[in-house]
Amino acid sequence: MISSEDEAAIAAQLGRPPRSIHGVGHRCPCGNPDVVATEPRLDDGTPFPTTFYLTCPRAASKIGTLEASGLMREMQDRLAEDEELASAYAAAHQRYLAAREEIGHVEEIAGISAGGMPDRVKCLHVLAGQALAQGRGVNPLGDEVLDLLGQWWASGPCVDR
Repeated sequence: MISSEDEAAIAAQLGRPPRSIHGVGHRCPCGNPDVVATEPRLDDGTPFPTTFYLTCPRAASKIGTLEASGLMREMQDRLAEDEELASAYAAAHQRYLAAREEIGHVEEIAGISAGGMPDRVKCLHVLAGQALAQGRGVNPLGDEVLDLLGQWWASGPCVDR
């Protein structure tokens, strides 16, 4: 269950009411949620594979800058060349699927995680969201994104609680 205070903070972060939140996936050091765990089927019936949804606008903006820098292409190239990295990324995909299955099963998205996993890199926001929600060491590319973000919370909360 999510508190009304957390729901209000998430709405302020997103600039819209949040959809089908299962719970807070991770909390920023400032105290606000920065990742939500989302139901695999939205309230309107739409299948939704993005279990770990990054809500912090500051982190999201910085990640957008990383995406624009060509980082996804670099990571994609490394996946093709580094078997150990590719194996760890595939394991992150399986952990993502397992976490979503714990929330609920949706046949239409069975086997589909998010962010391009297990063999592509197409959304750094998802990879960072997984690394925050499931912890460092689960997704090596998500960990790299977090390292590049630095302390996005250092200037204070992104929204008032």
